[in-house]
Amino acid sequence: MSVTTSGQQTQGDTTAELQAIADRVIAQAGGGEQIEAFVARGGETEVRVYQGDVEHFVSAQSEGIGIRVIKEGRTGFAYAGTLDEDAVREVLAEARDNVAFGTSDEFAGLAEPDGVDTTEQVLWNDTLADYATDRKIDIAKQLEKLASGQDPRVRVDDSNYADAWGEAAVASTAGIRQAGRENGCYVSVSTLADEGEGDDAETQTGFGFSVGDSPDEFDLDRAAREASERATRLLGATKPSSKTVTVVLDPFVTAQFLGVISSTLNGMSVAKGRSLFKDRVGETVANPLVTLVDDPTNPSAYTSTDVDGEGLAARRNVLIEDGVLKQFVHNSSSARRVGGVSTGNATRGGFSGTPGVGCLALSLVPGARTQDEIIASIDDGLLVQQMQGLHSGVNPISGDFSTGAAGLLIENGTIGAPVREFTIASTLQRMLLDITEVGGDIEWLPMSAAGMSLVISGITMSGS
Repeated sequence: MSVTTSGQQTQGDTTAELQAIADRVIAQAGGGEQIEAFVARGGETEVRVYQGDVEHFVSAQSEGIGIRVIKEGRTGFAYAGTLDEDAVREVLAEARDNVAFGTSDEFAGLAEPDGVDTTEQVLWNDTLADYATDRKIDIAKQLEKLASGQDPRVRVDDSNYADAWGEAAVASTAGIRQAGRENGCYVSVSTLADEGEGDDAETQTGFGFSVGDSPDEFDLDRAAREASERATRLLGATKPSSKTVTVVLDPFVTAQFLGVISSTLNGMSVAKGRSLFKDRVGETVANPLVTLVDDPTNPSAYTSTDVDGEGLAARRNVLIEDGVLKQFVHNSSSARRVGGVSTGNATRGGFSGTPGVGCLALSLVPGARTQDEIIASIDDGLLVQQMQGLHSGVNPISGDFSTGAAGLLIENGTIGAPVREFTIASTLQRMLLDITEVGGDIEWLPMSAAGMSLVISGITMSGS
């Protein structure tokens, strides 16, 4: 068992204190200087259980400040993992010193208020904030017990509980001033299904999870059941014959696929010529039934938020509408590089880094049918349950797509034999155009994209 603890989780609202620190920093701006101060405080709990015992436990808290200084097109940045008054002064001085080492950039600058109002959301849950540690551990143990009891062939590799909370404030000489706090939690369980003996022995893996605003919202029974089914349904899998098939992506796989698509819609990638969709705004890039939206104002999204990493209001951005590419996601820097405006998509991992850009809560607009209803309408296809090496097998510049996969054949509208050790291949451009149905089984996962069943025709399955 490994244990890490750091500090006390004091979760009273201290956003006003953090905002005051940020305000004091930018008040010290000199002539010709732009200054941004990002101040944050947060904590996390991680529990991993194995065979009824706590194998790993982390309860940690951190706080700190990151300061950007921009002068004459050069940017200096510095940070410290403390909010001590002397340390804050030193960080500001260091950021100013680092300006001299910065590369001149005509697009350097801070985000400016754009008049978009924030969407009021409930991002903080008091029940989660007050949840006792021993109850969190009990949840992980309960999930392990439930998963272990699903099928005699199934054993649990690990059962996990995780939560995190954060408070942050940002202020800048450009007029940005925002503060807020949020928290969230999820559970996950990894399973192993065993069958056969000796040379015929095999083991397949599975997983299940549940998310919620508080632990009281978890569906542990479903997480345990799905973890068992994902593992056992692949037992006896063989390598399939090579052919062209219609695939149905499982919701979790669809979320992974959307994560890849999001990289092609990143404004900084577009500005640097690293996107296959550069210069294609207004063109049809997907089947007309496809509408792709990034909407962190959706309260159902696990990554919902009210402001982005630069303090601008988060907003609903339609990226692909009825198959037509409408826009890319931008922070203030990438927007300036293409002569546009920020879409409220600045990302920031914490006080120790400067803003990036990316989708915040991506989802296809769902259709109407369940996965079972979709499968019933397919005579010859493949349900893709797992994809391996997704990022290494996909080129977001050329669009080439080739990745390992495992799943189950679809024969005459029913689930057939399990298959593994094959690849599925196409191009991202072709896959978007070959989408034939979007499922209605939308599921928000502990990531920045939603999942739902997704049907894509014309996929090359390379097996034996």
